[in-house]
Amino acid sequence: MGGDERGTTERVLTLLGLLQQRQVWTGPELADRLGVTPRTVRRDVERLRTLGYPVHASQGVGGGYQLGPGQDLPPLLLDDEEAIATAVSLLAGAGGAVAGAGDAAVRALTKLDRVLPIRLRSLVRALSGSVESMSGSRTTIDPDVLMTLVRACRDEVEADFDYPSGSEVRRRRVEPYRLVASDRRWYLFSYDLDRDDWRSFRVDRMSEVAARTWRFRPREAPDAATFVQEGVASRVYPHQARFLVQAPAETVRAQIPASAAVVQPRGSEHCEVLSGAGSLDFALMHVLLLGHDFEVLDPPELRSRCRVLADRLLSAGATDSPDPARKES
Repeated sequence: MGGDERGTTERVLTLLGLLQQRQVWTGPELADRLGVTPRTVRRDVERLRTLGYPVHASQGVGGGYQLGPGQDLPPLLLDDEEAIATAVSLLAGAGGAVAGAGDAAVRALTKLDRVLPIRLRSLVRALSGSVESMSGSRTTIDPDVLMTLVRACRDEVEADFDYPSGSEVRRRRVEPYRLVASDRRWYLFSYDLDRDDWRSFRVDRMSEVAARTWRFRPREAPDAATFVQEGVASRVYPHQARFLVQAPAETVRAQIPASAAVVQPRGSEHCEVLSGAGSLDFALMHVLLLGHDFEVLDPPELRSRCRVLADRLLSAGATDSPDPARKES
């Protein structure tokens, strides 16, 4: 590409950037910004129109050049900060903040990755390829920690970090696979090399996070989002319970936060609910208050608790029970 042609291309891209920044520009204003004559501005506007950008021109007071909507969506011109901000926003969409937006957001991230400079492309690829979500919004964490982890997931290299365990803080060495966003927090889904098993870790509890140079061969892994959700909603509690609920999974998911229970469809009219709690009675009452008929699947002893609590509720609601306070008065 010759110098004149390169200069024209750069100038046209600069013109496009200016038109995207403000609603209306006059010809003299654009000429002054670009260091050219108004005639050159008119020629560059025609070049943009040829490329599919609908640049409108109007005369008189308040008139000028304006970039308007067109029949087809032309490419956008983004600077580095805008590109990163766009990637983060798309990441939020991929995280399920907007219903049905996840797949579209991932596709948009993929397209953005193709056209970004190399210095930014790896960052967007890390974001689009290493993050999954259950639903909802997330707490703020150190972006350097997040990026260290997503790059480790992308590059398939081991990572290590300090993590609290009881009253101690221990160094953990893992093969990182995915970052999963829950209702409130980020979790790292990984293979714990010291415990020889799959584990999930809260990112906000990590410190001294580092990516190592040792690469690993990916193992056959369970679904990251499901694994983390089961851990958040069930495995961290001393008691777990499973129920068959006579309602569609979509209906029950709208009633229960993703961090409180795992809801799996069982046909079009039923679903299975896996929940954890400090006591089985609490898990039972939580499902009862959903307002649907249900059946206890596990554990077997929860069925007997159903009968005990049912008798207690019937007794409390009996109309012929004496009122001790009224009798004493």
